[in-house]
Amino acid sequence: MFKFKKIFSLAFLYIILINYTIIVIYPIFLMIITAFKGNKEIFLSPYGLPQSWNFNNFVKIFKAQDYATYFRNSILIAVISIFLILVISSLASYVIAKYEFPLRNFLYIYFLAGLMIPIKLGTVNILQIMVKLHLFDNIVSLIIVYIAMGIPIGIFILTDFIREIPEELSNAARIDGCSEPRIFFNIIIPLLRPALAAVAIFNFVPIWNEFWFPLILIQSNSMWTVPLATAQLYGQYQTQYGLVFAILTVASLPVIVFYLILSKQFVKGLSAGALKG
Repeated sequence: MFKFKKIFSLAFLYIILINYTIIVIYPIFLMIITAFKGNKEIFLSPYGLPQSWNFNNFVKIFKAQDYATYFRNSILIAVISIFLILVISSLASYVIAKYEFPLRNFLYIYFLAGLMIPIKLGTVNILQIMVKLHLFDNIVSLIIVYIAMGIPIGIFILTDFIREIPEELSNAARIDGCSEPRIFFNIIIPLLRPALAAVAIFNFVPIWNEFWFPLILIQSNSMWTVPLATAQLYGQYQTQYGLVFAILTVASLPVIVFYLILSKQFVKGLSAGALKG
């Protein structure tokens, strides 16, 4: 009887996982096959396979639409933003978690307020600041905004991880003559890799897909990001949906590759967080 229940439970679990996998993969599969169709075929057979696998849409987005420039801009913005988010968040989290000083709790809550208050509420003020700093129509303005968006979640995740690191490790290093920067970079940072991977993934997706601030802060075509350039394909009277799906297909690759690279550390970070909770 016990064996039958175990088999039934496993079968039920596998059915749920298979259904979930189909739900996740099917939209991606549909997006990819649609990228190989023209507008007429998309409307005549939206869910069917292409009659012929046509790569014209992929050729057009890089030759006629200059999407190589837009992808370069998006990758540059995302990489620099995430790197600086990790650096600033890890340093701030270490100070908050390991040092006693006045207003420490206030500082922590101040950073966490960024998780509750949408940054888009300050769009007008942000635009005014960037104009005064002569950063309007410059990708540096987007990097600054994205760093501000990412620091709260970074501090929220990293502070709890650093608090769980035994202070005895740091004290032993101090006895051996290690300076505080060396303790941070040689002891704390290696132990933070799972949490850093989690912060990077949490921030990469919204930064890569962000549309609002490029629309507000960027004017020149040469500074466009992928989401902003893709929005220009939606015409008033006609939209080349094949091109749109080709762009979406190519744009999803960096997200998938980024996750695959950091997935092992990301899972460790989630597991550690679950155990601490």
